[in-house]
Amino acid sequence: MPHSALEDQARHAADSHGTIRVRGARENNLQDVSLDLPKRRITVFTGVSGSGKSSLVFGTIAAESQRLINETYTSFIQSFMPALPRPDVDELENLSAAIVVNQERMGSNSRSTLGTVTDAHALLRIIFSRAGVPSAGHAGKYSFNLAEGMCSECEGSGSISALDVDVLLDRSKSIAGGAIQVPGFSADGWLVKVLLGTGRFDPDLPVREFDAETLDFLLNSPAIKVKMDNVNMTYVGLETRIRQNYLAAGKEPKQAHIKAFLERAATFAVCPLCDGGRLNQEALSSRIDGKNIAECAQLQVTDLIQFLERVDEPSVAPVIGNLIGTLQALVDIGLGYLSLDRPSSTLSGGEAQRVKMVRHLGSPLSDVSYVFDEPTVGLHPHDIARMNELLKDLRDKGNTILVVEHKPEVMAIADHIVDIGPKAGIHGGEIVFQGTFAELATADTLTGSHVSTRVPFKEEPRSSTGVLQIRGASTHNLRDVDVDVPTGVLCAVTGVAGSGKSSLIHGALGKREGVHVVDQSAIRGSRRSNPATYTGMLDHIRAAFAKATGTKPALFSANSEGACPNCKGAGEVFTEIPGMAPVGTVCEDCGGKCFTEEVLQYRMDGLNIYEVMRLSVEEAQEKLKVAKAKPILQRLARVGLGYITLGQSLSTLSGGERQRIKLATRMGGDAGVFILDEPTTGLHLADVENLLSLLDELVDAGNSVLVIEHHLGVVAHADWVIDMGPGAGHDGGTVVFEGSPAELAESGTLTGRYLKEYVA
Repeated sequence: MPHSALEDQARHAADSHGTIRVRGARENNLQDVSLDLPKRRITVFTGVSGSGKSSLVFGTIAAESQRLINETYTSFIQSFMPALPRPDVDELENLSAAIVVNQERMGSNSRSTLGTVTDAHALLRIIFSRAGVPSAGHAGKYSFNLAEGMCSECEGSGSISALDVDVLLDRSKSIAGGAIQVPGFSADGWLVKVLLGTGRFDPDLPVREFDAETLDFLLNSPAIKVKMDNVNMTYVGLETRIRQNYLAAGKEPKQAHIKAFLERAATFAVCPLCDGGRLNQEALSSRIDGKNIAECAQLQVTDLIQFLERVDEPSVAPVIGNLIGTLQALVDIGLGYLSLDRPSSTLSGGEAQRVKMVRHLGSPLSDVSYVFDEPTVGLHPHDIARMNELLKDLRDKGNTILVVEHKPEVMAIADHIVDIGPKAGIHGGEIVFQGTFAELATADTLTGSHVSTRVPFKEEPRSSTGVLQIRGASTHNLRDVDVDVPTGVLCAVTGVAGSGKSSLIHGALGKREGVHVVDQSAIRGSRRSNPATYTGMLDHIRAAFAKATGTKPALFSANSEGACPNCKGAGEVFTEIPGMAPVGTVCEDCGGKCFTEEVLQYRMDGLNIYEVMRLSVEEAQEKLKVAKAKPILQRLARVGLGYITLGQSLSTLSGGERQRIKLATRMGGDAGVFILDEPTTGLHLADVENLLSLLDELVDAGNSVLVIEHHLGVVAHADWVIDMGPGAGHDGGTVVFEGSPAELAESGTLTGRYLKEYVA
């Protein structure tokens, strides 16, 4: 072979190993997609919601990488663990190990904290075991997750279960007048008669006038015998009864009204023995420079760094250096306002993703593919620049960075951009652009046409119809805040992450009557829950099927008579393996269709129930002739969810999609106050315009809308802005500005400066 041919072949081989080759990807709505992605570069994937970005990045590239790794290293359990399905793709070449850094919450285990998930607490335990005075012993003695270190009263949780007395009792009323709000204790019921039969209560005296001993008897009395009409009855205190009947292990109530009551009444109180420190007294008595390990874990990360820098103990100097490095990474990523004792389950999706990122920053691994899902979620424009630097640092270590993102600021640092569209669902799934950010700005795509778009200030902002008063708010880092939130307008609440926005709005307004909190939290329910069940649409569909076929509605429920007996209507059979997430495989009996063959024979408008549940919202609007389902479908489409299917598991929805489905459900009710937490999450630049139109519709319909938001387009479009700050954590917690967006742009606050630059 000629020398030049050998050189060409070598160059071709080198080039091929420098790209990830995707051929014929058809996962979900992908339309036989083929492309080459540069390795060891930052590639940003953009496109409208539902266009197919996640199907390509997570459902194809990352999924196949992880499947191959599982097949390689888990052969020892293959005999009883089903294999993960291969993505629907013809060819994938040159994959590297993929690490998915997503926005999934970090579990609900109360023992998991920021300190434990970053290993910072393990380093802190080593420091105290060597430098604490008096020493409690080895590092395990300082662990609240080990019996040798945990508090004996709360078993290391730092809190004990409690009941909110003000939910149990209306103190303004007497017992005879209905003071007891516990289910079953109606004023004329037999339980109240037994209570009064003890002779300890004046039935007509308001509870607020009870002395301490009488109130304690009402709440905490042990079982005592009471004779009524020659029948021996038993009275126990209200709290005692609730704990025995409902809160004890294995006693979870089934009645919806009791569950709702317990959600309001059950709470947690600080453990009286350890005062929330989680540890036993031996560990808590060990101190460095006057602080014990629990007090160090309670410090804001920025303050803990300063504390550690003052510790002069040569034996732990290397450990302190490692710990400061981890803590500084948290600061660099915009999380310096958190503390190590912060339960990981309370972190937002964006915070959780950034914490996961910190765990990889110091990794010695290289040539890894890091896959990110909107890493700027929850970040103020001020913090996005720091996030970009971290992405570039990971790339410069020889890693491949794949980012699903809508923010132009992140697109601007990309080495390569892939735009997927042209629209959502069946109208998407195609590569409509590949190139640089500069080239995207002139591309004839939705992203290209919106990447430089700026939302202007309103010429005439609405005037408020009233105010919601907040007085003396001091939750978390709030500093005795007094503020009037205007009603009848679109009000944006801004500020850097950790400045106190959510504490102010959720803490002070979230539980008020007539207030609808529409957030991104997980929707309660099983993996069977879907948009049709959550919105109540399925009831109307089942009734229509029954009427059209002369059968019963129960036949058309995957949770009832029509369900496949093998998978119980789930469409999948799940294998449970200790220490691992359940693995689902398609049911062999029904082929994933959830229903029996008998049920699938019944049709309405030419479709069986399985085919109806596979319809997208957009398709259902055209094909489904169920009158009562129409307004629900219209609301789902209006909030930008026309691409999701009626039977899609809610567990597959993103935080932004969950928020929008909640909003669609709420829109069918009475007017009130809507609180939306970062509603632009997951929204393409073009979708933001639709969101602003929707928010205007809500206000024009008589609602008050409060949005906690960083997106400067939403801030510019608001009628009124409340800016929190000036910084995060204890450097925030105050209102630094109230007024119109135009006034904010001239105010000089951090948000104001970015807003002024945005509209310029």
